[in-house]
Amino acid sequence: MNMQTNVTSPPPPKRLEEMQLSTVLMRDIILKTLFRKNVNTVRDLSEAVCLPVPITQELVDLARSQLLLEAMGTMSASQAGGEMGYQLTDSGRARAADALAQSEYYGAMPVPLPVYREQVARQSIRNLQITRDQLTEAMGHLILPPTLLGNLGPAVGSGRSILMYGPPGNGKSSISNGIRDAMGDKIYVPRALEYAGQVITMYDPIVHSAAEGQEEDRTQLRRRITYDTRYVLCQRPTVITGGELSLDMLDLVYNPTARTYQAPLQLKSTGGIFIVDDLGRQAEPPQKLVNRWIVPLEESKDILALQSGEKFEVPFDTLVIFSTNFHPNEIFDQAALRRIFFKIKIDGPDQENFLKIFALVARKKKMQLCEKSLVHLLKSKYPQIDNVYANYQPVFLIDQMIAVCDFEGLPYKMTPELVDRAWANMFVKDEAIVK
Repeated sequence: MNMQTNVTSPPPPKRLEEMQLSTVLMRDIILKTLFRKNVNTVRDLSEAVCLPVPITQELVDLARSQLLLEAMGTMSASQAGGEMGYQLTDSGRARAADALAQSEYYGAMPVPLPVYREQVARQSIRNLQITRDQLTEAMGHLILPPTLLGNLGPAVGSGRSILMYGPPGNGKSSISNGIRDAMGDKIYVPRALEYAGQVITMYDPIVHSAAEGQEEDRTQLRRRITYDTRYVLCQRPTVITGGELSLDMLDLVYNPTARTYQAPLQLKSTGGIFIVDDLGRQAEPPQKLVNRWIVPLEESKDILALQSGEKFEVPFDTLVIFSTNFHPNEIFDQAALRRIFFKIKIDGPDQENFLKIFALVARKKKMQLCEKSLVHLLKSKYPQIDNVYANYQPVFLIDQMIAVCDFEGLPYKMTPELVDRAWANMFVKDEAIVK
């Protein structure tokens, strides 16, 4: 399955005036890149700063006119195909060192925030259209009631916030991952953004999965640039956080040594999904966390702050999925719940679906089932917990039985005794511990 939205690629800039960046900022990034990287020709420099050759040449000519660069003469054919080489003058090295002291950032020219807003609109997650068949295919490895997909589909297709709640161990995390897998298209992620002369690094290989062949494409694009190479073509991003999430993780991260900023998690997830798993287990109260999202969820924009205290708006184009084992009324007030667009309860399976899951897991793990042992499990064990089934239990029980078989040298065949031993490890008996 591959869901396409016909995302429009960011057009490459054609002239220096189109860049919407300070000339000094661009010139200094050119100087810093020459200072830090082994590049000598305009063609190699244009690839290093991700700009078309003509614009890079304009910036090189500007630096030459200011006596910051000088020509080295024509490079040999073996070095650079006979191109003119350039190097920093003494003044250029001094300016590069001074610029590096102000900001260590060099390489890909940043994308101005207003320009990035235009690209976000072109590839908005709210442009996605998802069908029942697409969602079913992405969730194909899960046993889910049809009504659940009927609730999930409109929620995902809207690109709005979702709260999934219900007892633990019933696949809320797996469903979140399935939603991510359903988004089979790609978007363009800027390597870095610029606001008020400050550089904010955006592309993160941990969060962003570059499309296959991206680097090869860049080499081929030396001859014919078809899109703005300051962007990386990526799968729609997914950020997953759990109990470790804190409010400061949603702020710009300032590196005082490099004097640059790193985009916060929710900005990196633009055009994709932000999953807050296990809500209620964080150090911050759930209400406080959701309050932080109120403006972004309602107005499709977030507000960030520089070290100077200056605040500015960035686009918020993210499907936020909250997942919790608590009942929503326990952790949110009604005002917060109103702002979460879809509330979907994820219950445990009934006995029929539990047995389907059990059989699927057993087949996958090569555990031979027997009717007598299954009857023992259903009639002798589950009544002890009021016949409450959960999706995690088949995997847990079968893994326990396999561990016993491996240790005892037994064949992978289910028996009542193995059921008893596995069951004993699934729950801890309530008893007083003598100290």
